[in-house]
Amino acid sequence: MKLPENGRQPSEVLSALDEMRANDARWRDGRTFSLVYYGGDELLTLLHDAFFKFFSENALNPMAFPSLRRMETEVLSMVADLLHGPDCVGSMTTGGTESILMAVKTAREFAANTRGISRPEMILPDSVHPAFHKAAHYFNVKPVVVPVGEDYRADVAAMRAAITPNTILLVGSAPSYPQGVVDPIPEIAALAEEHGLLCHVDACLGGMLLPFFVKLGQRLPAFDFAVPGVTSMSCDLHKYGYAAKGASTVLYRSRALRRHQFVVYTDWSGGLYGSPSMTGTRAGGPIGAAWAVLNYLGESGYLRMARQTLDTVQALVAGVRAIPGLAVMGEPDMSVFSFATTDASDIYRVGDEMDTRGWHLDRQQRPPSLHMMITAAHTGLAPQILADLAAATEVARAAGPATSGAAAMYGMMGSLPDRTMVREFVLDFMDGLDR
Repeated sequence: MKLPENGRQPSEVLSALDEMRANDARWRDGRTFSLVYYGGDELLTLLHDAFFKFFSENALNPMAFPSLRRMETEVLSMVADLLHGPDCVGSMTTGGTESILMAVKTAREFAANTRGISRPEMILPDSVHPAFHKAAHYFNVKPVVVPVGEDYRADVAAMRAAITPNTILLVGSAPSYPQGVVDPIPEIAALAEEHGLLCHVDACLGGMLLPFFVKLGQRLPAFDFAVPGVTSMSCDLHKYGYAAKGASTVLYRSRALRRHQFVVYTDWSGGLYGSPSMTGTRAGGPIGAAWAVLNYLGESGYLRMARQTLDTVQALVAGVRAIPGLAVMGEPDMSVFSFATTDASDIYRVGDEMDTRGWHLDRQQRPPSLHMMITAAHTGLAPQILADLAAATEVARAAGPATSGAAAMYGMMGSLPDRTMVREFVLDFMDGLDR
């Protein structure tokens, strides 16, 4: 496609956009289980209005736009207080991946400057988000992967055994994405303190929901800055904070630690340059929208949505366990869970059957499973989801293993012992998505 010789009318351009998205996932109807966090049309309208009030502003220079600086500071303060770190400091980022990148970069710089470590390593439970491996690749930090236990939580004994003189960081999740369980953060943080290491808790998924589950009376493992030894956390606002994308936070226990996140260059002819995070230009819209939604919902609003989410996920977990041939993996602590088949049925074929019924469940591997992430948008949908899931499971059981389509592809990819072949397949797939 070439740049049009002549421009098109606004109405024509907008109509073309509507046509292109006609077959996109129906997230407003609760038909997706990740990617979009929808809190209703009233909240969505507020997000649009707040975002576009700061559509053109740039947080690169906080002196030019003091409103963005104030809003970012207040957002960080509210999140820090929610995570029992009222004196913590941090930065807003474009998403969980950037928050994790910043935490790893900070740990690397801290270790280099305070301990002289030039070949840093970080210890990662097998269940951590791939963003940590991206950070390892970008910042030349060796990822040391340790297995999780039978309950899918981090194995602290395995983490202890993996510590070397080059270790700079221990990581835990609250919760981990695959099975929705919270790692034993107090034990991981105590191990980090014992060895003089940093400890990062990835609460990108749970940071804006777990605190409200606790307020609703759920008994959950300790996971935040109330735990001694936790030195940094990541927490997304565009997930269970229901903010506009992309808005996340990375928080540190002290200013002295956060200084290692910043990049400063003072010899540029264009002037003094300081950057707190990965990006240079920082969009003002997500900052304004995040501030707006936190003030709009407040504690009562988040508690209401957390109650809806908790009721729905409890109904779904119990319902999945009642379907013959299906089993929930582990004991999920939050609103995220996965399930597998207990007989010869192909779980990926179950996923394909759910696709035909309009439900888009994520596929997982090692072991093969399907994944659900429940939000307030799924309120009232549990009976329909479970009825369709029971029917899909019956169809899959009768049909046997898939020999074609997405189910067959996932099954083959998960069973290949040579992971290099899988890597090349994914690279080829990505390379073919555009020119």
